[in-house]
Amino acid sequence: MSTLLHNHHSALRYVRLIITIVLLCHSCTISYKFNGASIDYTKIKTISVADFTNNAALVYAPLAVNLTDGIKDLYQRQTRLEQVRRGGNLELEGEITGYNLTPMSVSADSYAAETKLTITVKVRFTNNIAPEESFEKTYSAYQTFDASQMLTDVQDELCNTMIAEIADQIYNDTVAKW
Repeated sequence: MSTLLHNHHSALRYVRLIITIVLLCHSCTISYKFNGASIDYTKIKTISVADFTNNAALVYAPLAVNLTDGIKDLYQRQTRLEQVRRGGNLELEGEITGYNLTPMSVSADSYAAETKLTITVKVRFTNNIAPEESFEKTYSAYQTFDASQMLTDVQDELCNTMIAEIADQIYNDTVAKW
């Protein structure tokens, strides 16, 4: 009988311990934002991203559309903001100001061994809820490629990489606040 009572008390202590751990874990939650956004969704509900224009001297036709879409896609994936055509709580607009090729390192035969492709974008960010957070800033990204390759063979891939980098920079400055 005493062994039965002892086992019963041990089982009760074990159940109490489990309940205590569950309650402690439940009441002490830690919240992480894996997307990095620090948005007060009670105040900021919408974003509008205007079509970026291409004002660069050297024009790559799909660049403006791809940049605009890349920025919109990032905000769509990383936030709960509703995208509106214009007049959002947050507004992004801008233009591509540079699309440049620069010869880089020189090989033994005095020809460029690599070429650097750079995209430069001027962005205007307007926060209609907290106007003091509005800004105008220039972003750029570059990629290098072997000079023996034709730009037309590599520019889609290079531009996609640079667009993602620029979109991340804009995102970090506007809603992630890094």
